[in-house]
Amino acid sequence: MIRYIQGKVMSIDWVLFLVTLPILAAGLSTMHAFTGDSSFAFHQFLWIIASIIVFFAISMVDVRFLRLSSVSTLLFSVSLVVLSALFLIGKVSHGAANWINLGLFSFQPSDFAKLALIIILAKYFSRRHIDIANIRHIIVSGVYTFIFFILVLLHPDLGSAIIMFLIWVGMVLVSGISKKHILAIVALVVFGFTMLWFFGFHDYQKQRIINFVHPLTDVRGSGYNSYQATIAIGSGEVLGKGVGYGTQSRLKFLPEFQTDFIFAAFSEEWGFIGVVIFFVLYGILIWRIIVNATRGATNFEILYGAGVAVFFIVHLLVNVGMNIHLLPVTGTPLPFMSYGGTHIMTEFIALGILMAMRRYARPAHKDSVKNEFLGPQ
Repeated sequence: MIRYIQGKVMSIDWVLFLVTLPILAAGLSTMHAFTGDSSFAFHQFLWIIASIIVFFAISMVDVRFLRLSSVSTLLFSVSLVVLSALFLIGKVSHGAANWINLGLFSFQPSDFAKLALIIILAKYFSRRHIDIANIRHIIVSGVYTFIFFILVLLHPDLGSAIIMFLIWVGMVLVSGISKKHILAIVALVVFGFTMLWFFGFHDYQKQRIINFVHPLTDVRGSGYNSYQATIAIGSGEVLGKGVGYGTQSRLKFLPEFQTDFIFAAFSEEWGFIGVVIFFVLYGILIWRIIVNATRGATNFEILYGAGVAVFFIVHLLVNVGMNIHLLPVTGTPLPFMSYGGTHIMTEFIALGILMAMRRYARPAHKDSVKNEFLGPQ
């Protein structure tokens, strides 16, 4: 039994796991420092402990059952039911019914739906890798994503909807799409944005985009958050003001400092040097995810790992982009740093599955490859 557990533990990519710890610590220290209250940090710490336990537990499971078509169908169905249930029992926060209250805690189903979408797309593309150039597969996979996208957008949760769309785009590109289909996707994006502008976006969402284009049009209103974030980041200069001495965050000029704009609060306290270290840590994390993905036993594992890499990359780029005013504010959390248990749990579940796949990462037998593409599952 001891040898069995040791074998499971040794299969963990310890570089990948250990690099998450300083990122988590940075988030906790920033929360505690700028609030002067340990409640945010304490609650987040409990979620982190629970998520790490789940990470190690999942890494010891044989997850090859995820290749089954029945599992993908179940994940798709359950996600649709839960996302639809939000319209009836969703807990309203900041004008959006994105949460389900379970008494002791609340959770955000859209986070788990992102992971379900990665598994569904990995399964779909792995079975059709040979004829992926057929645009029919791009359309069908796009329909799966579009259903999730619309349900999440209607809550409304623009940030999560955009992340789901970008996950689909990233996995389509990784799967081997042709250049002409890339142009078709670009045209689809332009068309989709136009339709959303006239028929999908709420007024406050349109105003955020207008403020992105014209930053100083409403710095006291809808552009306030982004404006204060850029001030906080700039005031950190090279070495930062020191932990607990960030004036923009500590004096609460910076709104949503524990979630959407924790990068700005961190930058003010740690400065340019801290931000460089921050990006190096995330770079190592994403590098290790990609390395593990390339060693997948079959196309499913490879595509899943690629999807997880895209998941972290787009979260990072969108969150940092809206903090430094390169992108509109969409309410996207920063991986492992922003306050919130659901996204922390989802991130560790995603990595836990990747670690479980790592245990049987080896060149697949010819029969396995044949079954992956042609055989019934």
